[in-house]
Amino acid sequence: MNLEQGQELHGFTVLTAEPLPEIDGDAYTLSHPVSGAKLLYLRNDDRNKAFSIAFCTPPADDTGVFHILEHSVLCGSEKFPVKEPFVNLLKTSMQTFLNAMTFGDKTLYPVASTNDQDLMNLADVYMDAVLHPDIYRKRQVFEQEGWHLEVADAEEGQAETGRQLTYNGVVYNEMKGALSDSTSVLYDQLQASLFPDTPYAFESGGTPEAIPTLTYEHYLEEHERHYRLDNSYIVLYGNLDLDRMLAFLDERYLTPVAAEQAKRREQRAAEGLADLAPRTLPVQGPVRALGVRREMATAPENACMGLGWVIGHVRERTRIVATDILLDAIAGSNEAPLKRALLDSGIAGDVQSYLADSVQQPFAVLQVRDLGEDAAKRLRPAVDAELERLAAGGLDHALVEASISRAEFVMRERDFGMADGVALAMTSLCGWLYDDDLATAYLRYEDDFAYLRRALDEGYFEDLIREVFLDSAHMAEVEVVPVEKQDDPGQRRLTELAAGFADDDFQRIEDEVVLLRRMQEAPDAPEDVAKLPQLTVADIGPAPVEPAYGLAEGTPVPCIRHHLPTRGLVFAYRYFDMSCLDFEDLPYAAVLGIVLGKLGTDAHSAAEIDTLANGKLGNCSFFCEVYEDEHDPDAVTPTFVASASALAENVEWLAELPSEILARTDFADTGKIRDALQQRRIGMEQSFANAGHAAAMARLTSYFLPAGVVRQQLGGVDFHRFLVELLDNFDDRADELAKRLNEVAHRLFDGSNLLVSIAGSDECVMRFWQCAGITAGTGKSPAALKIPKPKVRNEAFIVPTDVCYASTGFDRRSLGAPYTGVWQIAARVLSYDYLWNEVRVKGGAYGAGFQAARSGTVRFYSYRDPHLDETLERFNGTPAWLAAFDPAPEEMDGYVVSTVAGFDAPLKERMQIRRQDGDFLSGRTPEARAQTRAEMIGATPEKLRELAGVIEGVLDKEAVCVFGNKAILEGAKADLDVIDLLNG
Repeated sequence: MNLEQGQELHGFTVLTAEPLPEIDGDAYTLSHPVSGAKLLYLRNDDRNKAFSIAFCTPPADDTGVFHILEHSVLCGSEKFPVKEPFVNLLKTSMQTFLNAMTFGDKTLYPVASTNDQDLMNLADVYMDAVLHPDIYRKRQVFEQEGWHLEVADAEEGQAETGRQLTYNGVVYNEMKGALSDSTSVLYDQLQASLFPDTPYAFESGGTPEAIPTLTYEHYLEEHERHYRLDNSYIVLYGNLDLDRMLAFLDERYLTPVAAEQAKRREQRAAEGLADLAPRTLPVQGPVRALGVRREMATAPENACMGLGWVIGHVRERTRIVATDILLDAIAGSNEAPLKRALLDSGIAGDVQSYLADSVQQPFAVLQVRDLGEDAAKRLRPAVDAELERLAAGGLDHALVEASISRAEFVMRERDFGMADGVALAMTSLCGWLYDDDLATAYLRYEDDFAYLRRALDEGYFEDLIREVFLDSAHMAEVEVVPVEKQDDPGQRRLTELAAGFADDDFQRIEDEVVLLRRMQEAPDAPEDVAKLPQLTVADIGPAPVEPAYGLAEGTPVPCIRHHLPTRGLVFAYRYFDMSCLDFEDLPYAAVLGIVLGKLGTDAHSAAEIDTLANGKLGNCSFFCEVYEDEHDPDAVTPTFVASASALAENVEWLAELPSEILARTDFADTGKIRDALQQRRIGMEQSFANAGHAAAMARLTSYFLPAGVVRQQLGGVDFHRFLVELLDNFDDRADELAKRLNEVAHRLFDGSNLLVSIAGSDECVMRFWQCAGITAGTGKSPAALKIPKPKVRNEAFIVPTDVCYASTGFDRRSLGAPYTGVWQIAARVLSYDYLWNEVRVKGGAYGAGFQAARSGTVRFYSYRDPHLDETLERFNGTPAWLAAFDPAPEEMDGYVVSTVAGFDAPLKERMQIRRQDGDFLSGRTPEARAQTRAEMIGATPEKLRELAGVIEGVLDKEAVCVFGNKAILEGAKADLDVIDLLNG
């Protein structure tokens, strides 16, 4: 429906109506005078529609109250009084996005779905959750999601009573894991130093030290204070029934809840209490916080530093966009001048820059790791010296032009990694939260890009360097300094508390935990479950039409041609079969993926390659992947991938530049190779500590799958060990490395083992082949790859984190178990029922899950987990639980609906192409995909129960891999080989 300014509809008044070409649609802002709620409607033809509601929630301390509330309000509400409607929706809805997010000054509750009724259902549950949560009636929700005390047997010498106290809670454990990362600590300290007199001085997620000081009463007060409709921002997106949605919001929530909230304020006034008005966001005056040191108990290699500069206020949109582009141009790659200067100086081995723009006063950040000698003293003078050189005429405008082009491509592609409506809601709040007139300001970019291109040669960016960086009156300099284990205030508090406890006090804590467990374990009443809106299998509908693809005719090498709309973009992938390599060559192929595009060729310098890739291509990257046959574990195809995309007008560059990089790269500049490898090592080690579940699962598969062994050589623990040894002896091995890279590249890239995949208009595809210079080579290279036999090792890798990541599993094919779509239903059932309740709710881990891959792997994992032995025991309880699984028909329907919805979820062009390429390279046909979908729809409880025996067989293999905290790993009863990964 069309809206006009001034129009009134279901209690809303249309304030503005304007075209928004950046989303191929229109934008409308509306107000709801009765409640004070604000609404933005982004209308276009996207069938993946979205709803979200946000509240301005500036913290007043480090207790993480808004983070805990974000979790808590989704644990039951007045209309939907089940324990966790959020999880029910994950299990039963057709959602394409469902989550909640805590930012430094706001909390966002977004959902998305391709089904109109489902979106309405999701919005209903979310609105009731945020406005009528069960937190006022169930203190245990606060204890579960926030924190509570538990009693444990004390370790020798810790407590005379033989008993000790511990903290547990989902957010508490989540933040223990999050703040084990030194770069997260660095960011928090930078923000606190830049904004010391504002809510940004606090960690909105909460710190492990402060979370246990939060009281239940204050938690409730903060909900009442901030979850008010006059403090809310609603965003609707896509091709939805607006009339129906507005009527629903007004009649079910906005008008009646406004009356409720007004009555509550009247009651407070009658009691002589002040109104709990939402906290405001003051503007921070300029500060210069230099030489700030933040000590952190972590490994020495986690030392890092950062500089932060406040750019201005969110109203200065063009200036903020320009600073983001400038950061990319001068520090976004190894050849960008500021980053190159810092790398060459030896101040740091890795340099990253980014814009923090989801705050009232956006700021630029320059972060360095792998610090050299005297880095703390040398960093700021070196940065200022290079910035001075750039501002005085040394800024290459071609670099800035390339960064503008790159930013423009990213915005046009709109590949946000989530539903567009969710990403755009977050983007709109970057301005709207702070100024009602900025609801769409951060969604627009065309005018900014056009202006910046015109201003480029008028000294705009040179002036910007001076204003934002060199002459800044508002900046901070922070160093995170690793120290030995610090005195833990939380542990000290627990020890003092336990020392003063009598037996009755310990018993009281145990009784409270019993009440909590009782709430967690009690099944929801069937009549309460029935109140949740739910679709049935009959609502699923036909499968989405699969865009056509297949082998093209008349191409010089085999080519997968994708026929799907790409909106003026072209995508080209080159897949080189690495079976021609020896097993010992695989790490060198992985090194090729790291360094290609970062070195010069015989035609262009490294800096020129970087500028051309940014300016002419949407992306240009190189990496290794492994494809598997779902029937034969020994049929493994390791593949080197060259990925690129471009606007249609740049298709010649899409064809020629990757060809040049692949065939003509000069590996003589070993210094730049060292930089790239050092950065990869740092990134891997950060990932081991922050996303250890992924590393654990990857390592686990190497215990039983040849493909897992290969992946370890290309990017896992084995590759990390190769990388460390190479870097430790780099000077001695540099020449040999360059020679080996040349040899491997020559064997890989001669065209003999090449498959091309391309999507774009027929004209663009024709131009690609005319310019690519791709030939079939001299004949298919003989297979040389011999993969060592997998071996179960049961390793536990110590990494610098306060939590644990555990994984166990095996290859179901070794048990004679075939793959069917029922495994996908089982993955959802176990992840969002048994494991959610056992490992997350009871165990306090931030996450847990079960995966069943088509290629054979069946595995469990936990994420940011305070336990190990208990978690493995809970994994082992899965078969018995599944064997007794007997859901009501509507519950089973929900699992089928939600699993099929995930299978059918719309994909962006790039991901659609990659999924189809993966199917082709793994030998999967569209018919097989359709069969899997049909098997999902036909799943029954009986078929799920039949999988229990297979899972029991998998667990009987006792293959386990863990990454985590030293004390947890060394104190575990599990029989694991404990290895200090970074210091071994």
